[in-house]
Amino acid sequence: MRSLKIFIAEDDVWYSEILRYHLELNPDYEIKTFETGKKLKAALHEKPDVITLDYSLPDANGKELLSYIKKESPDTEVVIISGQEDISTAVDLLKVGAYDYLVKNDDTKDHLWKIILHIREHCDLKEEIRDLKKEVQKKYDFSKTIKGNSPSIKEVFGLIEKAISSRITVSINGETGTGKEVIAKAIHYNSDYKKEPFVAFNVAAIPAELIESELFGHERGAFTGAQTRRKGKFEEAGKGTIFLDEVGEMNVNMQAKLLRVLQEKEVVRIGGSEVIKLKCRVIVATHRNLLEEVKKGNFRQDLYYRLLGLPIELPPLRVRREDILLLAKFFIDEFVQENEMPKKQLSEKANNKLMGYNYPGNIRELKAVVELASVLAENETIEPEHISFPSTDPLSELLMENKSLKEYNLKIIKHFLDKHNNNVIDAASALQIGKSTIYRMLKEQEN
Repeated sequence: MRSLKIFIAEDDVWYSEILRYHLELNPDYEIKTFETGKKLKAALHEKPDVITLDYSLPDANGKELLSYIKKESPDTEVVIISGQEDISTAVDLLKVGAYDYLVKNDDTKDHLWKIILHIREHCDLKEEIRDLKKEVQKKYDFSKTIKGNSPSIKEVFGLIEKAISSRITVSINGETGTGKEVIAKAIHYNSDYKKEPFVAFNVAAIPAELIESELFGHERGAFTGAQTRRKGKFEEAGKGTIFLDEVGEMNVNMQAKLLRVLQEKEVVRIGGSEVIKLKCRVIVATHRNLLEEVKKGNFRQDLYYRLLGLPIELPPLRVRREDILLLAKFFIDEFVQENEMPKKQLSEKANNKLMGYNYPGNIRELKAVVELASVLAENETIEPEHISFPSTDPLSELLMENKSLKEYNLKIIKHFLDKHNNNVIDAASALQIGKSTIYRMLKEQEN
C-alpha cells in the first residue's frame, strides 16, 4: 500500500504542528506543512492526495486558492479548516469542490482523522479501478496484444473488427495454443457490451454428466446433491458473452439440448419450470474440424450451422513464421517487466534458433520457451544455449539447424559411420546406398 500524501496549509505554526503530530500517528501518511498560499502553489506539482487548507491564509483568498488547487490538481481532495462557522461560506466552498468544511475547535483533529480515513478508502478504490482498467486494456486491446504482421493474422484482425461491430455468433477454429480464448476476450472487451460479464466454459474440462447442470443451472432438489438453486453459465452471462471452448468435445445428447437453447434463446434450469430468456452473445472454439466431425456423425449438422456464425480460423505459428521474432520480443518484454527484471534481448544466433523450430504448441509454446530463456540468461543477452524446446521430435530438432540438403546428407552419413564404428559397408547397408556414395560425399567435404 502506497503512502497517502497530505499537505497542511496553516499559518498558525503551533496549530499546524498539532495537526501534523496527530496525523503522523499513522505511519502510512506522508505530511508536509506550508505557511503561505504561495509556497503551497509552488508544491502542487507533487500532486498531494489531500490538502487541509486554512481558509484565512495571510496571502491568499480561501475560495480563490481552492479553485486554483482544483484546477491544477483535480484529483487532490481539499478539506477547509476555518476559524469561523459560516454556513453560507461552507456551502459555497463545497460547490467549488471542497471535500469537507471543518471549524477549528477541540474536536477538529479527530474529525479530520475520520475524514482522511474516508479519503484514503476513496483513493484506494480509485487506484484499484484505474489498475483494473489498465489491466483490461493491456490484455484485450487486440491491436496491441495479438501481435503479428503476417497476411494470415491481418486477415484475423479484419474478422475481429467485424465481430466487434455486431452481436453475431462467432466460431473460432485453431490448433491448441493459437490463442482462441484471447480472440474471444478481445471481441468481448472491445465491443459495446464490454461492461457485461464474459463467462468462459471449457467443455473438455467438465465431466459429460455435469455439463447440462453447469450450462443451464438447476433448482434445489433437482438431483442428489443439489442442495441449493444454482444459475447456469448462460444465465450468468446476462447481456454479455458466453465462450464455449472445445465445443467439439460435447457428446451428441448434449448437443441436442444446446441446439434447443440456442434456437429458442431461452433456458430452463434442471428441475425447474421458469423460462429464462437469453440475451448473451455466443462465441465457440474448437481445435477440431467440425465439418469433418459432422461427416463422421460425431457432431450434429444443424448445431454446426447454428454455431458457425462468423468463422475465424487462427493460423498455426509455423505458417506465420514472420511473426515469431515479433512475438518473442513482445513476450520477453512483458515477462521482464512483470517480474521487475533487467531488459533482455535476443542474440542473432538465438533468433536463428527460434526461427528454425516448428512450434507444435504454437504461441503458447513460444511464450513458455522465451520466458524460460529470460530466466536462464544471466546478462541482458539471450543466447541459443538459453533456449530449450520441449519437443522430443528428433526431426524437428534436426531441421532447426538450417543446413543445406548436402550438409544434412553428410551429417546423416557421419551419424551412421559413428554408429557402425566407421565400418563403411555396414553404414552403407543401413542407409541402403552404395559404399561409393559414402566415399564420394566424404571426399567432396574435404575439397
